[in-house]
Amino acid sequence: MIYREQLATLKKYIDSFPVVAVLGPRQCGKSTLAKEFIKNNADWTYLDLERPSDIQKIADPEYYFNTLGSKRLCIDEVQLRPNLFPVLRSVIDARRENGRFLILGSASPELLQQGSETLAGRISFIELTPFTLNEIQETVSYRDHWLRGGFPPSILSQSEDVSMIWREDFIRTFLERDILSRHFRIQSSQVSRILTMCAHTQGQIFNISKICESIGLSRPTVQSLLDNLVQTFMVRKIEPFTNNVKKRIVKSPKLYIRDSGILHALLGIETFDELFGNPVFGSSWEGYAIENIIAAYPRWKYFFYRTTNGAEMDLVLEKGNKKIAFEFKASVAPKLSQGFWNAVEDINPEITYVVIPEGEQYSVKDNVTVISLNAFSKR
Repeated sequence: MIYREQLATLKKYIDSFPVVAVLGPRQCGKSTLAKEFIKNNADWTYLDLERPSDIQKIADPEYYFNTLGSKRLCIDEVQLRPNLFPVLRSVIDARRENGRFLILGSASPELLQQGSETLAGRISFIELTPFTLNEIQETVSYRDHWLRGGFPPSILSQSEDVSMIWREDFIRTFLERDILSRHFRIQSSQVSRILTMCAHTQGQIFNISKICESIGLSRPTVQSLLDNLVQTFMVRKIEPFTNNVKKRIVKSPKLYIRDSGILHALLGIETFDELFGNPVFGSSWEGYAIENIIAAYPRWKYFFYRTTNGAEMDLVLEKGNKKIAFEFKASVAPKLSQGFWNAVEDINPEITYVVIPEGEQYSVKDNVTVISLNAFSKR
């Protein structure tokens, strides 16, 4: 079962907190996961707030919650009713038990803020991403996963054409429902251009002035739009690593389109042959590998490292005093620059991995290992 690891994680959280919120982008499998978890369990009631009949049930939410008695409640699309959080708090405080509520939603700034502030000490958040390679490598090849991305309707489509059509439709729906609904004075074409610019500059140092000049929008407006793209899981922002490094550091962040399939749809890349011959090939691999690595290290902080003198590392993970470094090379015979070795010396990680698409694992030097993403995912 593809969701077996997520089901185990969800059970652990539900056993430990009164409210568990599963957040993630639309169509990443939140509802499927929740329904799998509560199926054949009479203790659970399921509400979908996109259904008028279910919305009517919570017209008076406090009364409805109290009628549940000992039953537990799963609320889907909770971002549509953020005013439920104060009621949830009062109901929980009246009877403090773990596992009473499971809420699902796309992460919006309002949802995260209200959930964190109103239910502080009562709620725990789980971020559900599209399928990672570790979750699906027994079903599809890494090349298909890299090309199509991890959204279930895309990766499980019967053909590349259908997968591409789904992703293009997803982008349009995402822009309309998650972005334009919060920015009434912004044109759809402007947001689409920002997203496409992020795709063309995948993995590069973020230059907001360049985007503002190109789109013709003010700096605060562009910044607000980009913040929304990050908070709704479309874009990953990675800050520079500066801890205990006495070097002149590049201080601007990097931006990545998080799902590789969405990246390729934005760039019109339909087949692996087209990807292989596209200038974005290397940065696409970098972003794809980064998402898989970060997912494998929950609760670790993540950064990139670059100095003005050319020392560079694509990803640095940090937890307490532990550091792990990663360089991503879209080649089976990676060449490591002097800037890479300077970065290893500056950061001094416990181990450094050079992650490639395929090939044998081998050591380049003590604590520096070349490994394929497939092999790394199976560790």
